[in-house]
Amino acid sequence: MKKLISLGMLLGVAIQMATTQVLAVELLMTAPPRESKAVGNRLYAPLAQHIAKITGASVRYQHPGNWFNYQRNMRKGKYDIIFDGPHFVSWRKVHLQHDVLVKLPGQLEFYLLANKDDHAINTLDDLMRKKICAMPLPDLSSLSVLDRYRNPVRQPVIVGVKGGMAKVYQAFKRGKCRAVVLRTTFYREKMTQEQRNTMKILFHSKPRPNQAISVSRKLDANAKHKIIQSLTVGDGVQASKAILERFGGEGVKSFVRVKDTEYDRHNELLEGIIFGW
Repeated sequence: MKKLISLGMLLGVAIQMATTQVLAVELLMTAPPRESKAVGNRLYAPLAQHIAKITGASVRYQHPGNWFNYQRNMRKGKYDIIFDGPHFVSWRKVHLQHDVLVKLPGQLEFYLLANKDDHAINTLDDLMRKKICAMPLPDLSSLSVLDRYRNPVRQPVIVGVKGGMAKVYQAFKRGKCRAVVLRTTFYREKMTQEQRNTMKILFHSKPRPNQAISVSRKLDANAKHKIIQSLTVGDGVQASKAILERFGGEGVKSFVRVKDTEYDRHNELLEGIIFGW
């Protein structure tokens, strides 16, 4: 009997040590370098702290610094909790076995637009080797357009504009490009009717799921469940408030659950267009 008790105690200690070891591993949370380090900390650090609180793990937000670091470190599996677009989420799901937990409501769709009085630009073929203003590659807006130009010789030149859709539109209006890629919600909700009347739609991308949070295999099923519950109906809604306001838009109250196959095959936007993926 004493031997059985001793074995049970040893097993309990071993399980506790294993759990403690997992929790002692620092988990890195990140997002694309769309904003400065200071703004990134304001947006994502509260959520990292909240995930640490509800899971018992050590979680730290790390600003990637630049797109090169972001993509390199992602491919190496350095990050454990990431919030970004469906093409990246899908790539990690396939190549790093990440699980997709929650997403922003709605879908991502884009218009490729030109000036209505630019009579030389009427189809996608007319933009071959021409400049298009868009968010810098590998943003989903730019990739959604380049996906229609699988022959590199025929591709337009993406002029990357940082700072959001408003800055992209301003660059186009200043004559930097012959066409512009804008999110459909920006076109419908942020532009005036007078501005829309001066534009013509050359291409409407197919809808894709919104930005999402995926996690690495370092998080167990219990931790994943806690994150999903908290960010959809729990205290995590408040912890993610800055993210929801920045990327969700009006009316978005929380993250929502993800359907099983929702993030399948969007990785093809990266792997079929950008070298190295």
